[in-house]
Amino acid sequence: MRPLVRWNTSHTIRGFHTTLTRTSARLRAQEKIAGIDSVSPFSAALIDSFHRRHDYLRISLTERCNLRCFYCMPSEGIELSPSENILTNEEILRLASLFVKSGVTKIRLTGGEPTVRKGISEIIAGLNKLRPHGLKSIGMTSNGLSLHRRLPEFIENGLTHLNLSLDTLDEFRFELMTRRRGLHAVLRTLDVALASFPYVKLNVVVVKGLNDAEVLDFVAMTKDKPISVRFIEFMPFTGNKWDAGKMIPSSDLLKVISDRHPEVVRAPDELNDTARTWKIPGYTGNFGFISSMSDHFVTFFSFSNKIREPTFIQCATCNRLRITADGQIKVCLFDAKEVSLRDKMRSGATDSELLTTIGLAVQGKQEKHVGMQDIDVVTNRPMILIGGRRSSRPSVSRQSMHPIFMSRPNIRALQLRFNSSSASPRLSHLDETGRASMVDVGDKQPTKRTATASGRIYIPQVAYDLVTSTYPASEPDGSSSSPSQMAASKARRKGDALTVAHLAAITGAKQTSNLIPLCHPLAISNISVVLSPEVSASDSGAHRYSILCLATVSCEGKTGVEMEALTAVSVGLLTVWDMLKAVAGKEMEIGEILVSEKTGGKHDFTRTK
Repeated sequence: MRPLVRWNTSHTIRGFHTTLTRTSARLRAQEKIAGIDSVSPFSAALIDSFHRRHDYLRISLTERCNLRCFYCMPSEGIELSPSENILTNEEILRLASLFVKSGVTKIRLTGGEPTVRKGISEIIAGLNKLRPHGLKSIGMTSNGLSLHRRLPEFIENGLTHLNLSLDTLDEFRFELMTRRRGLHAVLRTLDVALASFPYVKLNVVVVKGLNDAEVLDFVAMTKDKPISVRFIEFMPFTGNKWDAGKMIPSSDLLKVISDRHPEVVRAPDELNDTARTWKIPGYTGNFGFISSMSDHFVTFFSFSNKIREPTFIQCATCNRLRITADGQIKVCLFDAKEVSLRDKMRSGATDSELLTTIGLAVQGKQEKHVGMQDIDVVTNRPMILIGGRRSSRPSVSRQSMHPIFMSRPNIRALQLRFNSSSASPRLSHLDETGRASMVDVGDKQPTKRTATASGRIYIPQVAYDLVTSTYPASEPDGSSSSPSQMAASKARRKGDALTVAHLAAITGAKQTSNLIPLCHPLAISNISVVLSPEVSASDSGAHRYSILCLATVSCEGKTGVEMEALTAVSVGLLTVWDMLKAVAGKEMEIGEILVSEKTGGKHDFTRTK
């Protein structure tokens, strides 16, 4: 294992002295813990076979989230657990009480996004009542999207610590990574938190080619604010398209920071802390690395600059247990094995029996998690279901996403959006940074351009007859007419369906640049629209009725008119739908909208059937 930092001899000596200081601090902390245990014994159920004491419990309150972060949830979505499988407030507080009375001193609430859980304020207040039993810290990890409104209430009820998940300071990239807007809301929460807590931790998942260029921007935030930025390596979980090429080792990030700030020094870590912390002299805050993938151990240095045997720190001092929203205990984030405490409780288990079950799970904890190449991403839960450092998940299977993510995105596709020099296809309406941009046609020469589009609306026979029939001489008498006759009369009162749709299609074509944000406004020279009622017979002999819309748009310009032709067809067919919905609203179907011909541009074509 190569050393984390290998700049010069002074850094080596500094690292050695920091190690001695940290070791001395750890010994003092262990002596303090032993003194506390002599007064309040630590339950054996929370001590594993490697003598690690688990006094830190993370409780996931929900599987739901108001963001859709790509690294946390599979792009195809995940079905939520049935609501009856989620722990109730009473069950959460019962387990929390049992863990606290057994030795847990720190509880962190996670999700999903914990703030979307109904009754979260009452849960925090219930946890606060456990302080006489030894609970010292009530923390929460949140994406901060809506937290600024409720944070004062949570603090009043007992919240003591806050971790905010924020992977980018760029508004567009935020939407790209989370599939939602809301950067300004998160920054507002950060301001409220800084006014409420002595310090706030920011969790930043770093993905190569996506947000790694912002590392120095996050470090700059620690200059005047009590912020502890924790850069987290991209970790593998079910469905998040992880591979080693997307993960940047923390040592590489530290090298980038040290090149800009050569005076950076190692800061002392808290006992059991997952992050290795660094500080720039004169800065109010600090930054650190959670390198679960590249380096789950820290190497000690010697004066001769030779590496001693690696000593496992993060895993060797791990004191964390997790309870998922559906009541499973996980003893390691990367271990797929789970034991259901919910089922035990609901089957009538006593606290003593629950503690026995917890003890068996803790005894099964491994000495360390496996290497990053062997981590189980098949049977282990996605991050959203575990309650990790950052969670997001759709509320229903295959949840609708932001339009730019409708085609099952992966990280490679995201990287291409920012890579203008890539030989692979790229979206013409995104610039080299990935921002939405109108195509520059200033250097193009005007040419005569045409485009033809078509589409079809399928309608029932009653609607077809209404469209193709002549108007009656008089309106039917309401007292003697059937419902179908009255519906037909209502449709006729709107006017000739095809005439109105014809005019709407022409108007829609002329309004295309107002409807489609990045379309150029064009001086259209001609719009031709034809709506034709048609009857077709299937192999079985059944008839199917439809109206075909054909639109041809022409202009003399620097860009094509395909969008204008498509808009004309779409608006025309929608107008037919509106005209006929009184008699056929449930049975109509619009489809087969396409560009059939395009001329006058760089890529002319005629679609063949």
